[in-house]
Amino acid sequence: MRKLGLLAVALGLALTACGGGTATTNTATTPDGDEATAPAAGGSRLDVVKERGQLICGVDGGIPGFSFVDETGTYSGLDVDICKAVAAAVLGDPEAVEYRRLDSTERFTALAGGEVDMLSRNTTWTISRDTQVGLEFAPTTFFDGQGMMVRVDSGIDGLEDFGGKAICVETGTTTELNLTDQMRKLGVDFEPVVFQDADAAYAAYNEGRCEGMTSDKSQLVARRSTLPNPDEHTLLEVTMSKEPLGPVTVNNDSAWYDVVKWVTYGLIQAEEFGITAENIETFKGGDDPNIARFLGEEGTLGTDMGLNNDFMVTVIQSVGNYGEIFDRNVGAGSQFELERGQNALWTEGGLMYAPPFR
Repeated sequence: MRKLGLLAVALGLALTACGGGTATTNTATTPDGDEATAPAAGGSRLDVVKERGQLICGVDGGIPGFSFVDETGTYSGLDVDICKAVAAAVLGDPEAVEYRRLDSTERFTALAGGEVDMLSRNTTWTISRDTQVGLEFAPTTFFDGQGMMVRVDSGIDGLEDFGGKAICVETGTTTELNLTDQMRKLGVDFEPVVFQDADAAYAAYNEGRCEGMTSDKSQLVARRSTLPNPDEHTLLEVTMSKEPLGPVTVNNDSAWYDVVKWVTYGLIQAEEFGITAENIETFKGGDDPNIARFLGEEGTLGTDMGLNNDFMVTVIQSVGNYGEIFDRNVGAGSQFELERGQNALWTEGGLMYAPPFR
């Protein structure tokens, strides 16, 4: 779910662009009243993370397969693995991450105020967020679309069947706006039942307070698995929107944004090269100059970003390539068994494509 809104006050705390070197840090007050480390003028969040020795990553924490915290406090999922990949690249340790659970109403404020270093939290890339809210979107890690979940025995086969019926939705999100647009276009008079918190929305749906539950299809599939009787619920054959989901930083900090961006691209490029966590050693010392640059054996691609030159070696050894991350969390190796579809490599008919590492 994804929150839209103005963050004028919080964006006053937004991070400034960086040149190089290690910057001193200042203490800023987050919207929750806590103190958060922010880069000094002319510094970068990259310097802050290095100095702290830990990445603070904003996640949802309630979506199995993407970001989910279990009873032991352990986080897992595709979004979590993106956090681990960035920590591995910057700090050499994928476990050097503090996860902050953020709902759709607080995530952007937490990011702008410096409470978190980045978001990896099923957040949709839109023009208003990119320009008005002051966010910087790294490459999409999951191409999705908005769907609708209903009970199998509801008799509802399409959106047209929701006349006079209730739909649960998280308020202040693009999901809510998309739903309104679709129903307006179809001329369907429905009853929106809105919630600030996703957990409350799914609980209300489970209690029968609404006939439908709408969100990203991936989230609906994941959340359906947590319902008491998952087989009693199904997704309609409808896609209401485009939902490119991926990690997010703030504007005006190109050094930090470049790191998050190219680590994400690196996961995709590793899969295209066929480099996995298991076989990466066999690629070292080879004859392909493209792979040599990617692994940091030639050139200065890593050090030019303020990282170790072989940063992608550490990343792949830590979390694998994009395909491995997808498969174990939501794909063939998971309980969800989602097909790659649009999230396949461009060479396999999908949309995953990384610019050259050169």
